Amino acid sequence: MGLGPRLDLRQSQSLVMTPQLQQAIRLLALSNLEIETFIAGELEKNPLLEAASGGPEDTSLGEGADTVFDAPILSSETASADSLIAQGMGTSDNPLDVDFGAETFIDDGPGDRAAEHSHSAGLGGGVASGEMGAGFGEDGPDFDSFAGAEMGLHEHLVAQAGARLSGVELIIAGQLIGQIDDAGYLEADLLQTAHNLNVPLYAVESVLEIIQSFDPTGVGARTLSECLTLQAKEADRYDPCMQLMLKNLDILAKGALPQLRRICGVDEEDLADMISELRNYDPKPGLRFGSSATQAVVPDLFVTPRGSGWSIEVNMATLPRLLVNRSYYVELAGGTHDKNSKAWLADCLASASWLVKALDQRQKTIIKVASEIVKQQEEFFRKGVAHLRPLTLRMVAEAIGMHESTVSRVTSNKYLSCPRGLFELKYFFTSAIQSSDGGDAVSAEAVKSHIKALIANEDPRKILSDDTLVDLLREKGFDIARRTVAKYREAIGIGSSVQRRRQKALGGSKAA
Repeated sequence: MGLGPRLDLRQSQSLVMTPQLQQAIRLLALSNLEIETFIAGELEKNPLLEAASGGPEDTSLGEGADTVFDAPILSSETASADSLIAQGMGTSDNPLDVDFGAETFIDDGPGDRAAEHSHSAGLGGGVASGEMGAGFGEDGPDFDSFAGAEMGLHEHLVAQAGARLSGVELIIAGQLIGQIDDAGYLEADLLQTAHNLNVPLYAVESVLEIIQSFDPTGVGARTLSECLTLQAKEADRYDPCMQLMLKNLDILAKGALPQLRRICGVDEEDLADMISELRNYDPKPGLRFGSSATQAVVPDLFVTPRGSGWSIEVNMATLPRLLVNRSYYVELAGGTHDKNSKAWLADCLASASWLVKALDQRQKTIIKVASEIVKQQEEFFRKGVAHLRPLTLRMVAEAIGMHESTVSRVTSNKYLSCPRGLFELKYFFTSAIQSSDGGDAVSAEAVKSHIKALIANEDPRKILSDDTLVDLLREKGFDIARRTVAKYREAIGIGSSVQRRRQKALGGSKAA
C-alpha cells in the first residue's frame, strides 16, 4: 500500500464555549461586590452601557429580583421586560401605571431598606437637587469617615525612635524595628544585626533596651516570658515571686498549680492574685496597631419570613442595574460611514445586550438555587442549627434541574442574611450522620451544635471525655465514632478534656 496525501471529510460533534458563555459562567461565581467592580470596568469600556439612576422612574427590576414562596411550594416567576413589550405594554418609558409615592412601595423589603440607607448615606455619589447636606442624611456628613488610615505599629515605633535617638543609634533602631512582627515580637538575631551594621553587640543591646521602653509596653520582646516581664515591670509588680512564675510559664500552662506554688513560695491566695494580674497583660501588644480595619460582609441575599413562607430577595443596594442606551447607538451609527467604526459599534451593542441578559440570568439562577436551599433547610430557619439537614450540591442540582457545577458556582462567595444571622451559602451543605435508631440522617453541623451544648453545660468537677460524649450523643440518636467527635470538637475550637480541666482549674484559682 503506497503512501501519499489524501483528503477526507469527517463529521463530528463537539462542545464549544463561546466568549459570552464563558463570561456568564464567570459572573455566576462572583459576589455582588465583585459584580459591582466588574460592571464599573465594563462601563468604562463600553459607551453604550450606562448605570440606572435607581430613582422612582427606574421601574423594571428584572425577572428574578424578588421571589416569595409558601413552604413548601415556590411561587410563579414575574414577567420579564421582553414579555411586556411583546404584549404591547412597553410603548412608553413608564409602562406600568403606578403611584411610586404610595404606601405600597415604602419599606417593601430588606433590599429596599439597604438601598435607601446607601442613598441617604451618599454611597451612590453626588448631592441631590442642590439641597445643602443632601446625600448625608438629616444629621449632616459623618466626618469620621474622612479620617486617614490609622498609624501602624512600625510607624508608631519609628516616630518614638526619632524623638529619642539620633545618629548610629537611630540607624540601629530602624533595623530592629523593621524586624518586629505584627504581634510586637522581635525576630532579629542581635549578633547578626551587629555584624551587618558593623557595630558592637552592646550597642545593639542598648538600643533594644530603649525600644522595649516604647509604647505599647512589651514591644520588642523576643519571648512571651520577656513580653510579660516588661509589662510586669511597668506595672511595678515584678517581685521575686512573679519573676519565678514568669520563668515557669510552661508549668502554669499545664495547670500544675501545687508545683507552681512550691516554686514561687506562695500560698493559694497569693498565687491566685498573681495569675489574675497575669491575665491583665497583653501577650501580643503589637496587634492593637497592626490590625487593619474590619471589612463588613455584605449579604447578597435577604431571607425574611412572610406569612407561612419565606421571601427571598437579591440585595439590589450592592448590585447596580445596567441599561443599554440604544438612542445613543442610533445617533452614533447615523453619524459614521466608516466600516470599522460601524463594526466596533455593533460589537459594543452586542456586548452590552449580552451583559444585561447575563446579569438578569444570574439573578434568576441565584434566586432559584437559594429558594431550593431555603426549602430544604426550612427547619433550620424556623428552629435553629440543631435542625440543619444533610444537603449536597447534587441534591439541589437535581431538584432545580441544573448541573452540579452551576450550583457550586452560585453558592461560592455568596452570603445570605436571615433573622438567625449571616451565613455563607456553602454553610447549608453538610455531610450526613446516620441515626442510631434507624431514623433520618442528621447534619454534621447539628452534631457540632449538640457537642458544643454538652460541653458548655458540663460539670467543672466532672469534665466530659470524648468517649462520654459519644455515649451521650448516642442517647440523643446520633451514631458517631469517637474520632469523629474529636474532629468536630477541634473544628469548633474546643480543647480536649485535659485542656478543659486545666482551664477550669485556672479559672477556679482566679475566682478564689
